[in-house]
Amino acid sequence: MVEKQKSDTASKSSAYRERNSTADKALDILALFTPDRLTVSAIDVAHELSVARSTAYRYLLTLGSAGYLEENPSGGFRLGLKVFELARLARASYGLSQLALPTLHVLAQQTGETALLTKRSGNRAVCLEKEEPNDQRMRVSYERGSAMSLNAGASAWVLLAWEEHETVKRLLLENPLTGFTEATLTTENSVYERLALIRSEGFAISRGELDPDAIGIAAPVRDDQQRVVAGISLVAAIRRVPDSRIGELVEKVRTAADQVSELLALTMQ
Repeated sequence: MVEKQKSDTASKSSAYRERNSTADKALDILALFTPDRLTVSAIDVAHELSVARSTAYRYLLTLGSAGYLEENPSGGFRLGLKVFELARLARASYGLSQLALPTLHVLAQQTGETALLTKRSGNRAVCLEKEEPNDQRMRVSYERGSAMSLNAGASAWVLLAWEEHETVKRLLLENPLTGFTEATLTTENSVYERLALIRSEGFAISRGELDPDAIGIAAPVRDDQQRVVAGISLVAAIRRVPDSRIGELVEKVRTAADQVSELLALTMQ
């Protein structure tokens, strides 16, 4: 009886190892797909996995029956609908903040300045995320969840610039244009002119509008329909950003915003 139990245990252990081995091979096959290799054949699998051609074909058929692969009419196997479904679920599991944080971190470390992710909520620009460089040189008062006026600061301007004219008009009528510093825009005409400039250039720059010693540079984050849904920005001390450095920082901010936009668009497909 004891010998039979040992035999059964050994058999189950062997089957378990075989199942794991098969799973490993399946993952190895899926890993063969790249932008330059959209189909794989039994010959490819046999060569890459060092298995017999018949064994490779069996693996491919197994993945095909589960929906992870499908036979390509022109030959070989391509990724199946099950992979698309898993990709959709994976993309749906990421929120805007999760998508943006790695990019914000890189932006902050590359520039040595504070990077922000902001989103409009009603008549306020809300700071969703904040990343600071390791060698922080300026203490920025913005914190996660803090709200800012829409008429001051690059972070706010970039959220307002691509809104419908009627939406902007309503927001300006509903909320007084508060002056925070001498540089704050407090008239409707000046606001409209600033928004037109931002749309034309594709980014926003503010100098001393909320804090007389701070400069902000922001670019829009767009969804898969090209709607502006958030903004990526840098906040720095004016003394640390001479005119010769503006172009470099603008380019880095726009690149970061474009990267987040691409990731966001993928989650919405």
